[in-house]
Amino acid sequence: MQDVLAMTYLWLKAGHIIFMVFWMAGLFMLPRQMIYLHGTAPGSEEAALWGKRMGLLRKIILTPSLVVVWVLGLALASSIGAWDQGWFHAKLLVVVALTGFHGFMVAKSKAMVAGERPLSEKQLRMWGEFPGIALALIVVLVVVKPF
Repeated sequence: MQDVLAMTYLWLKAGHIIFMVFWMAGLFMLPRQMIYLHGTAPGSEEAALWGKRMGLLRKIILTPSLVVVWVLGLALASSIGAWDQGWFHAKLLVVVALTGFHGFMVAKSKAMVAGERPLSEKQLRMWGEFPGIALALIVVLVVVKPF
Protein backbone atom coordinates (compact mmCIF):
# COMPACT_ATOMS: atom_id res chain seq x y z
CA MET A 1 0.00 0.00 0.00
CA GLN A 2 2.88 2.35 0.84
CA ASP A 3 4.31 1.75 -2.65
CA VAL A 4 1.01 2.77 -4.27
CA LEU A 5 0.89 5.99 -2.25
CA ALA A 6 4.53 6.76 -3.11
CA MET A 7 3.88 6.19 -6.83
CA THR A 8 0.73 8.33 -6.72
CA TYR A 9 2.73 11.14 -5.12
CA LEU A 10 5.40 10.91 -7.82
CA TRP A 11 2.81 10.97 -10.61
CA LEU A 12 1.06 13.97 -9.04
CA LYS A 13 4.40 15.74 -8.72
CA ALA A 14 5.39 14.98 -12.31
CA GLY A 15 2.04 16.18 -13.64
CA HIS A 16 2.22 19.33 -11.51
CA ILE A 17 5.69 20.17 -12.84
CA ILE A 18 4.75 19.44 -16.48
CA PHE A 19 1.65 21.62 -16.41
CA MET A 20 3.46 24.33 -14.45
CA VAL A 21 5.99 24.50 -17.30
CA PHE A 22 3.14 24.77 -19.84
CA TRP A 23 1.45 27.50 -17.79
CA MET A 24 4.67 29.47 -17.35
CA ALA A 25 5.47 29.19 -21.05
CA GLY A 26 2.05 30.65 -21.82
CA LEU A 27 2.55 33.43 -19.27
CA PHE A 28 5.88 34.29 -20.93
CA MET A 29 4.35 34.20 -24.42
CA LEU A 30 1.17 36.22 -23.86
CA PRO A 31 2.82 39.58 -23.05
CA ARG A 32 5.18 39.08 -26.02
CA GLN A 33 2.23 38.44 -28.34
CA MET A 34 0.53 41.52 -26.91
CA ILE A 35 3.62 43.58 -27.80
CA TYR A 36 3.39 42.30 -31.37
CA LEU A 37 -0.31 43.15 -31.49
CA HIS A 38 0.37 46.61 -30.04
CA GLY A 39 2.17 47.69 -33.21
CA THR A 40 -0.66 46.71 -35.54
CA ALA A 41 -3.55 48.85 -36.64
CA PRO A 42 -6.79 47.90 -34.84
CA GLY A 43 -9.06 45.98 -37.24
CA SER A 44 -6.21 45.09 -39.61
CA GLU A 45 -5.60 41.61 -40.95
CA GLU A 46 -2.39 41.37 -38.91
CA ALA A 47 -4.22 42.43 -35.72
CA ALA A 48 -6.83 39.73 -36.37
CA LEU A 49 -4.08 37.14 -36.79
CA TRP A 50 -2.42 38.13 -33.48
CA GLY A 51 -5.82 38.14 -31.82
CA LYS A 52 -6.45 34.61 -33.06
CA ARG A 53 -3.03 33.46 -31.82
CA MET A 54 -3.63 34.95 -28.37
CA GLY A 55 -7.06 33.36 -28.21
CA LEU A 56 -5.60 29.95 -29.01
CA LEU A 57 -2.84 30.43 -26.46
CA ARG A 58 -5.42 31.21 -23.79
CA LYS A 59 -7.80 28.44 -24.76
CA ILE A 60 -5.34 25.61 -25.45
CA ILE A 61 -2.42 26.30 -23.09
CA LEU A 62 -3.00 28.97 -20.45
CA THR A 63 -6.39 28.21 -18.94
CA PRO A 64 -6.22 24.39 -19.03
CA SER A 65 -2.70 24.46 -17.56
CA LEU A 66 -3.79 26.85 -14.81
CA VAL A 67 -6.60 24.52 -13.78
CA VAL A 68 -4.43 21.39 -13.81
CA VAL A 69 -1.62 23.11 -11.88
CA TRP A 70 -4.07 24.14 -9.15
CA VAL A 71 -5.75 20.72 -8.92
CA LEU A 72 -2.51 18.76 -8.83
CA GLY A 73 -0.83 21.30 -6.55
CA LEU A 74 -3.63 21.12 -3.98
CA ALA A 75 -3.56 17.31 -4.19
CA LEU A 76 0.21 17.34 -3.63
CA ALA A 77 -0.09 19.72 -0.69
CA SER A 78 -2.66 17.46 0.90
CA SER A 79 -0.61 14.33 0.29
CA ILE A 80 2.48 15.71 2.07
CA GLY A 81 0.69 17.72 4.74
CA ALA A 82 2.09 21.04 3.54
CA TRP A 83 -0.73 23.13 5.00
CA ASP A 84 1.16 23.82 8.23
CA GLN A 85 4.51 24.67 6.62
CA GLY A 86 5.63 28.29 6.18
CA TRP A 87 7.32 27.79 2.82
CA PHE A 88 4.07 26.39 1.42
CA HIS A 89 2.06 29.43 2.54
CA ALA A 90 4.61 31.71 0.85
CA LYS A 91 4.50 29.58 -2.32
CA LEU A 92 0.72 29.64 -2.29
CA LEU A 93 0.78 33.44 -2.02
CA VAL A 94 3.07 33.69 -5.06
CA VAL A 95 0.88 31.23 -7.01
CA VAL A 96 -2.22 33.29 -6.14
CA ALA A 97 -0.36 36.38 -7.42
CA LEU A 98 0.52 34.50 -10.65
CA THR A 99 -3.12 33.50 -11.03
CA GLY A 100 -4.10 37.17 -10.64
CA PHE A 101 -1.45 38.11 -13.21
CA HIS A 102 -2.92 35.49 -15.53
CA GLY A 103 -6.40 37.01 -15.21
CA PHE A 104 -5.05 40.57 -15.59
CA MET A 105 -3.15 39.72 -18.78
CA VAL A 106 -6.07 37.77 -20.24
CA ALA A 107 -8.37 40.76 -19.66
CA LYS A 108 -5.87 43.17 -21.21
CA SER A 109 -5.28 40.87 -24.19
CA LYS A 110 -9.02 40.67 -24.86
CA ALA A 111 -9.23 44.48 -24.68
CA MET A 112 -6.37 44.71 -27.17
CA VAL A 113 -8.08 42.32 -29.56
CA ALA A 114 -11.14 44.59 -29.35
CA GLY A 115 -8.97 47.48 -30.58
CA GLU A 116 -7.98 49.11 -27.30
CA ARG A 117 -4.40 49.62 -26.20
CA PRO A 118 -4.71 49.70 -22.39
CA LEU A 119 -0.97 49.15 -21.79
CA SER A 120 2.03 50.71 -23.51
CA GLU A 121 4.72 48.54 -25.05
CA LYS A 122 7.03 49.51 -22.17
CA GLN A 123 4.40 48.44 -19.61
CA LEU A 124 3.93 45.14 -21.44
CA ARG A 125 7.69 44.54 -21.38
CA MET A 126 7.79 45.25 -17.65
CA TRP A 127 4.77 43.03 -16.91
CA GLY A 128 6.43 40.32 -19.00
CA GLU A 129 9.13 40.01 -16.33
CA PHE A 130 6.68 39.13 -13.55
CA PRO A 131 6.32 35.40 -14.33
CA GLY A 132 10.10 34.91 -14.28
CA ILE A 133 10.47 36.59 -10.90
CA ALA A 134 7.54 34.60 -9.50
CA LEU A 135 8.98 31.36 -10.89
CA ALA A 136 12.36 32.04 -9.24
CA LEU A 137 10.65 32.70 -5.90
CA ILE A 138 8.57 29.53 -6.14
CA VAL A 139 11.56 27.34 -6.99
CA VAL A 140 13.56 28.73 -4.06
CA LEU A 141 10.63 28.23 -1.69
CA VAL A 142 10.02 24.64 -2.80
CA VAL A 143 13.64 23.51 -3.03
CA VAL A 144 15.26 25.43 -0.16
CA LYS A 145 12.21 25.59 2.12
CA PRO A 146 13.68 28.59 3.99
CA PHE A 147 10.96 28.55 6.66
